[in-house]
Amino acid sequence: MTTKPLNILTGINRTSGPSSGSAILVHDLYGAMSDSHTTFLGRAPVDQAWKAAFDQMITLSTTKRPQGPFFGPYVDELTREVGALIEKTRPDAIHAQYLGFALSLAFTRTAGTIPIITIAHGPELMAAERSAPEREVMNEVAAASAAIVAPTSALADRIDRLTGGRFTDRLTVIPWGIPLRDARVRDQPPTGPGPLSLVHAGRLDDNKSTITAVEALALTAQPHQLTVIGEGSLREHLERRAIELGLRDRVRFAPFLPRTELWRRLPTFDAFVFTTKGLEAFGLVLIEAQAHGLPVAYSDLPGMRELLGSAGAAYPPGDPRSLALVLDGLGRDVPRRKALAQAATDNAHRYDITTTSRRLRELTLRIASRPRPET
Repeated sequence: MTTKPLNILTGINRTSGPSSGSAILVHDLYGAMSDSHTTFLGRAPVDQAWKAAFDQMITLSTTKRPQGPFFGPYVDELTREVGALIEKTRPDAIHAQYLGFALSLAFTRTAGTIPIITIAHGPELMAAERSAPEREVMNEVAAASAAIVAPTSALADRIDRLTGGRFTDRLTVIPWGIPLRDARVRDQPPTGPGPLSLVHAGRLDDNKSTITAVEALALTAQPHQLTVIGEGSLREHLERRAIELGLRDRVRFAPFLPRTELWRRLPTFDAFVFTTKGLEAFGLVLIEAQAHGLPVAYSDLPGMRELLGSAGAAYPPGDPRSLALVLDGLGRDVPRRKALAQAATDNAHRYDITTTSRRLRELTLRIASRPRPET
């Protein structure tokens, strides 16, 4: 006897492709989910290779107006469009990506008795902390959710505070993951003591604090080399700062790389540098680096301690002098670097996307099987 696949409706209200960590995660998550049929709502243009993880891809037509006085009418229009799509797809459950933002709000206002599981990603929490209207949206989505999924207990605690503790019993922690089968551990052992070849990858913005890594290099006793991979609003500022600090020959900048290319390059470096100073939902790039056998120096944020613990070298967030000491220590202490490389590989194997997908599917099945209220 065969059972009907679990029918899930989800989406991200932006370009449908590997344009962000959240989009890459969602692609991996539903591509790995067995016995399910996933319909994804997104925006054009659509990356054809990326969309292959979903059984159906629907592009939203409502014009985005995410801020200002037109936000209310925009959400109303988007809600009408989403409501029609819900009637058409008739899902068993809705996965609202982001605890807030317009698409999640549209889901909550039109789902009826269909259960909603909301998955927090982080940017919506930062928006809610800055803005009362964003916080109201977050609370409306949380109130309509049967479950709220966070990737770490630190992020769950932050959601609990932002929602006044009203939805504590709906919060559940499901760590994120990566497709570990595709990762290749570096085959060369760590070299002897001396300067390191370092890599940093991610968005170049204030919260990611790439400036911490650049300024740390000016304070190290050893002439480590740093490659910065990514794009963002602070790219030109970072390039100028590196020149001002006399690091023109020690800091290199590379554009955003597709994951296959990034993963090909990761094993060529000696260590990974993580510099986020504020909110980080999970830090998937840390796990990617560790899966390739790289020791990591990481800013000691609550969620990162939970994620890495002793499987990395921690330093105070936003403190270039402390980071410089950590990097020099890794350069001098070859046995420690070898131990951290092994700990990194072991730690990464806790975070396989197949485990994330299985646990989210099990949660969805439990919630979808509950009796629905009468309409």
